[in-house]
Amino acid sequence: MVFFDENPNILEWASEELVIPYKSPVDNKWHRYFPDFLVRTKTKSGEIKVVVVEVKPASQTKPPEKNKKVTKAYINEIATWGVNEAKWNAAVEYCKDRNWEFQLITEHELGIKYK
Repeated sequence: MVFFDENPNILEWASEELVIPYKSPVDNKWHRYFPDFLVRTKTKSGEIKVVVVEVKPASQTKPPEKNKKVTKAYINEIATWGVNEAKWNAAVEYCKDRNWEFQLITEHELGIKYK
C-alpha cells in the first residue's frame, strides 16, 4: 500500500472495494469475491490502465499435491484451491469484459523471502 501511495504512476487505488460474483465448486452457489486491490495506473505511454490485484502466498496459487492418505486437512486444501480457482477465473472474465487486467501476486513478485 505504501508503494501505491508513493508511486506517481498510481492514480488511485482501493482495497477490497470491488465485488466480483463467482460460483463456488464446493456448494455450487453464487458468492461474492472481494479482490485485494483495484488500481488505476498511468502507463509509460500515458494510457490509463486498471488492474485488479490479488495477493496470495505462492503455495496457495497451485493445486495441493496429492497425498497417499486422504486427511481432513487435505480435503480442506482441495476445497480452498477450488474456491480460489473459481474466484480467479471469475476475476479474469470480469476484467476481460472491461478491458482491465487481473494480476495474482505472490511473495516472489514482492521480493519477500520466508524462512
